[in-house]
Amino acid sequence: MTTAALTEVLANADDLSVWPASTTCLPHGGLAVGGVPLTEIADRFDTPAYVLDEEEIRARCRTYRDAFPEAEVLYAAKAFLCRAVVRWVCEEGFGLDVCSAGELELAVTAGFPPERIVLHGNAKSPRDIDTALRLGIGRIVIDSPSEIARLAAAVGPGRRQKVMVRVIPGVSAGGHEKIRTGTDDQKFGLSLTGGYAQHAIARILGQPQLELTGLHCHIGSQISSVEPYVTALRRVVGLMAQIRDAQGVVLPELNMGGGHGIAYRPGEPALDLTALARRLRTELIESCGAAALTVPRLIVEPGRAVAGPAGVAVYRVLAVKHTTDKVFVAVDGGMSDNPRPALYGVRYAPRVIGRRRIVNTRRATVVGRHCEAGDVLAADVPLPSDIRPGELLAVPVAGAYQLSMASGYNLVGRPPVVAVRDGHARLLVRRESLDDFRSRDIGI
Repeated sequence: MTTAALTEVLANADDLSVWPASTTCLPHGGLAVGGVPLTEIADRFDTPAYVLDEEEIRARCRTYRDAFPEAEVLYAAKAFLCRAVVRWVCEEGFGLDVCSAGELELAVTAGFPPERIVLHGNAKSPRDIDTALRLGIGRIVIDSPSEIARLAAAVGPGRRQKVMVRVIPGVSAGGHEKIRTGTDDQKFGLSLTGGYAQHAIARILGQPQLELTGLHCHIGSQISSVEPYVTALRRVVGLMAQIRDAQGVVLPELNMGGGHGIAYRPGEPALDLTALARRLRTELIESCGAAALTVPRLIVEPGRAVAGPAGVAVYRVLAVKHTTDKVFVAVDGGMSDNPRPALYGVRYAPRVIGRRRIVNTRRATVVGRHCEAGDVLAADVPLPSDIRPGELLAVPVAGAYQLSMASGYNLVGRPPVVAVRDGHARLLVRRESLDDFRSRDIGI
């Protein structure tokens, strides 16, 4: 091992900057999160397992409430949702952003007030809309012209549904081209270019069943710079002024979406939340002042930035394979519980836990157990040169867009979710079993 490689390993061994704040090093080389050793999680709940630090999620909710005291903050359920998370974010004063009848039903049956929920989606199914109306959802975000008449008809005479319109401001931002949603060349929203958004808004205002409360703008995900948000806000406020001038309507709400970037590995950039809140507030006041427009209430929708850093995935090594150029470390999970590396090329910083001492390391590629060459969880990462089957690997920043995107590939089954807090661990979501697969398979 070179001196540079050893320096990196030692630095990473001490760097817990991307782990939950409660993470502590243990004498035997392990880690504890929320006061619970990760080796204990593996022993009690088997592997793979996902650990969710309840206090980390709550603390991040409070950080948002402090940064945006006058704004409405919605948790983006698509990042990860279960009944416990529904309760946590509700108790911390958040609203909820959902994308399907499934997310909506789970939230409401867990006790979340439907009037604090917003429904998104570029292609809402009849079930999505019917469920939202039946449960009395707060707002529905209209994403395409075809939704206007369909939604108005579903609402029916004598009733009104609050709606927003998702607009595309022509701003490119995001950590990967597949998660950039602020430009005209993707499936979401209505573009300012060519008057598509303006035309849809005029149609909505002509529907007595629909009450337009504001505009929605989500420019992408994993954004680490404030400037794209400021540019988008300026353009959307310009549209609000056009609506006031053309339709005589002053909209009271402006939803700037989420996409707030976090660090997945030590040293990576993350969005400065305090700077974002300050700049958005200043730009909103100045832009509205220049347009002689009443300042709307700001809404933001963090998901990844709340749940992501609160999660840790724990795997067990199944095999170690040496080739001429590489070392492959295969674990008992993979793309069925975390497809993000295969989809977006995301890089993680896995760590061996439960070892008292690491003498030598070498670069290795951590792979999953699935029948795909692209089933890679972490490429070219420093691991012990003598790593062996049976050892445990922990991967931080695993709380968002992993289990929420998990699949049934190879019928391996999705891992459980275990909450930790104050030295106690409890099961939130059980492991998917063979019985689950059998019960869904009706037969021939």
